[in-house]
Amino acid sequence: MEENLGSITIAPNVLITIVHKTAASVPGVAQLCDHVPGVKRLLGLHSVGQGVEVKVEDDQVAVDVHLVAKRDVDLLQMGRHLQREITRSIQDIV
Repeated sequence: MEENLGSITIAPNVLITIVHKTAASVPGVAQLCDHVPGVKRLLGLHSVGQGVEVKVEDDQVAVDVHLVAKRDVDLLQMGRHLQREITRSIQDIV
């Protein structure tokens, strides 16, 4: 018999912190950087961010990571490594 023990809600800022720390630890990542859309960037209408955007809809999490890669890094391999590690770190807290 399965018992419903309730639900847990994880704040988006917690997810952002987890993704930020995970992405920054992946080899080949020089730094995470802010992604500011063109008009806001030109007008200076943006706030300092962490280079991570998280969207949670229903039971799905979508993550955008904006970063600068180190020189001579295989971007495809680094991207795959980032996806694996970020997915793992989010699944570990759920």
